[in-house]
Amino acid sequence: MAKQKDEALKKKMQEAGKQLGEARKKELGHAGYEELGRKGGEAGGARVRHLVREGKEAEREEQ
Repeated sequence: MAKQKDEALKKKMQEAGKQLGEARKKELGHAGYEELGRKGGEAGGARVRHLVREGKEAEREEQ
């Protein structure tokens, strides 16, 4: 019985997430999504570069 309730809740949450996502999509539009992606890339860019650099250094040490 509890498993059925969990599945029903999961389905409701997924549907709510889809509805909110669609509402946000309409609100931002194409240009808004581009800007959002650009901001995300800027925020994560330094961290990604750092991780890539660490990975390359680790590979050099293994050789």
